[in-house]
Amino acid sequence: MSAAASNRLRASIAFAVMAALLLLVGIGQSWSLALAIFNLCLISAIMSLGVNIQWGYAGLFNVGIMGFAALGGVAAVLVSKAPVAGAWAAGGGGLLLAAACGIATIAGAVLLRRRLPKGKLRLVCMGVLIALGYFAVRYFYDPAVAAIEAVNPAKHGYLGGLGLPVIVSWAVGGLFAAGAAWVVGKVALGLRSDYLAIATLGISEIIIAFLKNEDWLTRGVKNVTGLARPVPYEIDLQQTPWFIDAVEKLNAAELVSLAAGARLDALNKLVIDYSSLLVKLCYTGLFAGVLVIILLLSSAALNSPWGRMMRAIRDNEVSANAMGKNITARHRQVFILGSAVIGIGGAMLTTLDGQFTPGTYHPLRFTFLIWVMVIVGGSGNNLGAVLGGFLVWFFWIEAEPAGLWLIDNATNWLGEDHAVRIHLMNSAQHMRLFLMGLVLLLVMRFSPGGILPEVVRRR
Repeated sequence: MSAAASNRLRASIAFAVMAALLLLVGIGQSWSLALAIFNLCLISAIMSLGVNIQWGYAGLFNVGIMGFAALGGVAAVLVSKAPVAGAWAAGGGGLLLAAACGIATIAGAVLLRRRLPKGKLRLVCMGVLIALGYFAVRYFYDPAVAAIEAVNPAKHGYLGGLGLPVIVSWAVGGLFAAGAAWVVGKVALGLRSDYLAIATLGISEIIIAFLKNEDWLTRGVKNVTGLARPVPYEIDLQQTPWFIDAVEKLNAAELVSLAAGARLDALNKLVIDYSSLLVKLCYTGLFAGVLVIILLLSSAALNSPWGRMMRAIRDNEVSANAMGKNITARHRQVFILGSAVIGIGGAMLTTLDGQFTPGTYHPLRFTFLIWVMVIVGGSGNNLGAVLGGFLVWFFWIEAEPAGLWLIDNATNWLGEDHAVRIHLMNSAQHMRLFLMGLVLLLVMRFSPGGILPEVVRRR
């Protein structure tokens, strides 16, 4: 059997096992939980694909995933929330003037650098211009921000957004992340891989710090709640006649044997349960559609001449440079593409949560876990990245209840108030970290290339 055929068989088996695990959750726990996990698996798979584009295609070690995901979340706020008229009236003009001063300062500095010869005169002129520009920006910026944040701070205190459909923010989130990646690429992509990792980590922390402290933009740690949905609300479905009739028809055999009062109570409960399932299924359809589109585009790119060139650069930069390839430009290109995919995933996650909370962006969730997904699934293999996103997130969610079940059954011979049993039961949440380390260790030991390792097509 060829390597490609073997990999296809492994992929079929792996995804079948993943489907069986989700079905077991639906049967053993609840279908609502199974769909919730599945939706988060879809988003995790998209973020994993973004990192795989950077690492698997080009060998770029990006440890700033968290920052690009947060920029996607910001896009959901700035696109979907309605503008706050009072905040714009209070300080919108001042912010625009501050932005104009900043742009003029940057443009002037670039112009001086191009027109003046290298030397002390150019340094002095640029220094004076930048200092004057800084004070001009702060002159307009500080009072504008104070005025905006004073407008009903308990509810608003920020400018709001554009009031557009939230689904538009998914594309905007990709653009925000791509723009930030272009800036990072200009600054850091010429560095060695370990320095690049440090630089991207630092830049992502700067982004998070900015989002936490600039209340006029995202309300900071006060959070933005009540984001619009691209799917119906459960309460609306529960009051819709056609939906109630559909639920009643689907469960007619179960309801017919009940008394009138009990039948009404049972129907109300079923309507609530089914409305939650339908909303989650709507999210599933949207997320799965985006994942399939990104997966198809990523696979087409990987198997194109561009993809073969990127792998050649990844495997031997010296030889690729000798063949006339612009290594830094290609690295910047793939870094922007991967970051854009991460930004799309970040916007989708904020849409699913219905709120933007800058304080929840931690490296463990938005950097470490995504890297584990890529490594476990198989870097350089798009299907492997998707599988890793599903598998790792599933175990991350189910590790705690599985740990509780395991500890409960392993210590049931001890008394309920035994100190050892109580300690172990209270420590069950740490099973997540233990399990992630164990999964990563086993994969690295028995399949160093991941569950679905990269298969290079020979031409």
